[in-house]
Amino acid sequence: MTDFRIGYGYDVHALADGLRLVIAGVEIPHTKGCIAHSDGDVAIHALCDALLGAAALGDIGLHFPDSSDEFRGIDSRILLRRVAALLREKGYRIGNVDCTIQMQRPKLRPHIDRMREVLAADLGIGADRVSVKATTTERLGFEGREEGVSVAAVALIYRD
Repeated sequence: MTDFRIGYGYDVHALADGLRLVIAGVEIPHTKGCIAHSDGDVAIHALCDALLGAAALGDIGLHFPDSSDEFRGIDSRILLRRVAALLREKGYRIGNVDCTIQMQRPKLRPHIDRMREVLAADLGIGADRVSVKATTTERLGFEGREEGVSVAAVALIYRD
């Protein structure tokens, strides 16, 4: 019998002027970027939590603590590749992942296909198994006021 597991991840980062904005491994031109210990890739952080949660392996903070200088400014794609490798070591395969980015500006649609390709490459799965969606919050909440960005992610993993 196949062992299917589903995980959920959520992450939030505040935005500030003059910082790089990296989401799902893609640098996006914008006047603001995420405040973070790492590169602040909120989508990858949520996705790591979804994958780790599905395997009951804790969360991103357990594996990559923001109190460690080792992870200061790190490219979050490295973290995602490490999480995918950890899942493989435990005998899991990734079925599919789905992320929803909530951000008022900039418009992310022009970057979605590249985000899917990047995430798929780092996870070792086909882009047809990676969904990335973006939505505004109609100017409501911290995302709508352009104070921050949030991402919710789900992942299906399995082992035979």
